[in-house]
Amino acid sequence: MTDTASASSLPLAGIRVIEFTHMVMGPTCGMILADLGAEVIKVEPPGGDKTRRLPGLGMGFFRTFNRNKKSVVLDVQTPAGLESARALVASADVVLENFRPGLMAKLGLDYATLSAEHPALIYASHKGFLPGPYEKRLALDEVVQNMAGLTYMTGPKGRPLRAGTSVNDIMGGMFAAIGVLAALQERARTGRGQEIQSALFENCCLLAAQHMMQFQMSGEVPPPFPSRVSAWSVYDTFTLAGDEQLFIGAVSDKQFEALCQVLGRDDLRTDPQMATNALRVERRPELVRTLGETLASVQAEALVPRLEAAGIPYAPVVRPDQLVEDPHLIASGGLVDMVNDDDSTSQVVLLPLLLGGRRPGVRMKLPAIGEHTQEVLGSLPR
Repeated sequence: MTDTASASSLPLAGIRVIEFTHMVMGPTCGMILADLGAEVIKVEPPGGDKTRRLPGLGMGFFRTFNRNKKSVVLDVQTPAGLESARALVASADVVLENFRPGLMAKLGLDYATLSAEHPALIYASHKGFLPGPYEKRLALDEVVQNMAGLTYMTGPKGRPLRAGTSVNDIMGGMFAAIGVLAALQERARTGRGQEIQSALFENCCLLAAQHMMQFQMSGEVPPPFPSRVSAWSVYDTFTLAGDEQLFIGAVSDKQFEALCQVLGRDDLRTDPQMATNALRVERRPELVRTLGETLASVQAEALVPRLEAAGIPYAPVVRPDQLVEDPHLIASGGLVDMVNDDDSTSQVVLLPLLLGGRRPGVRMKLPAIGEHTQEVLGSLPR
């Protein structure tokens, strides 16, 4: 466990956040605020957040997105639990929630109800859709990836393919955190809080915005990424000797010349039909094919240092399990130990930023179910 920046030295020191969330989107927002120094109190139902026990691809959700938080167990379906939840809110600067539309209002824990009594409260809701025709629909990351063009742009033509991670859930939590930070700044000037809404669909539309603009400028439907019209002649993943794969991108004339020199292909470097990127793009299929033939007999271990020395962008195709030993991720302080709720240790990825040279790190072990219930509720005014 690392403590590269103590809570009292971080930007959100002194801010209390009450988190009524589960799964990924809401917990991501809470994790960001917690990493930045806020006291984040996660309210879990009796038995704990079900996200703790997800199998398969959901197995890592809870440990990934719930560090630096305290856990309080409340049954908000009971009068006593609901009273405690409202007392917690009264002590807070920020409330986070990501439950289905209408549930928080039914409990009297919605913004309209709470802000009447606590006008300085900042309240962040994480939803599938912002207000509009779709707002009552239930959404999942994959649902909005299909609705907002991401699966279409990612997969081959006729085979839409979702991104391989929860991109909208994670980014939706990020945008909610940005909204909270902006609302805290505004509250410092006005004394009043406000409601923040972040939504999966609108988030994914932003991810697709460049393709929407491309259509408006060209009048042509953007093709899926595997059949794209590339802006660069060499921008592909090649299969090398031993079936190793390496992405290589030569996005300037200088980089193309350097690549030809590295590969011993002076014939391509001096070919007048390959003299500019525009000319090469016109002959891209032929160029990629001939480079692929050359690269098929090249060992990645020998090629990589030569590409590095020549200043040519490249990347091996890395699996997530290989990242736990990535030398840069480790040396930059981005992968650190966290003690889990069962006292085992996991390596977790920190926020990808430095604050004045400091890396906001892991300050607390992952909370056990209800570990802080007595501590937190016992400190509330009676």
